Amino acid sequence: MVDSKFYATGKRKTSIARVWMTPGAGQISINQRPSDEYFGRETLRIVMEQPLDLTSTKGKFNFYILASGGGISSQAGAIGHGIAKILQEYDPALRVALKKAGWLTRDARKKERKKYGQKGARARYQYSKR
Repeated sequence: MVDSKFYATGKRKTSIARVWMTPGAGQISINQRPSDEYFGRETLRIVMEQPLDLTSTKGKFNFYILASGGGISSQAGAIGHGIAKILQEYDPALRVALKKAGWLTRDARKKERKKYGQKGARARYQYSKR
């Protein structure tokens, strides 16, 4: 805990969130905008802040986040993943709670690619006997 600035990368689907943490009053800035302005829905802010609520560290650190790729919902998940990784780096004792809640595991589910000769990833064209 000698260094006062921490960095981690969080990922979800095709979103990537680069997260920096410094001691502070709990300000969260995403792509140079406040978090409540960046995320229109309250549920996305809740998803993003879950690791902080889980470890009772809300309001102790400032976060500077650069999020790119994917949609707004997967960006919230990527930010949560990045925050969890940073908190674990800051205090290894928090690892148990974060791991149990599933925040340290990268959610690798992505959209399956469409196959040629088909409507979609799994959907087929309707078979006509006659």
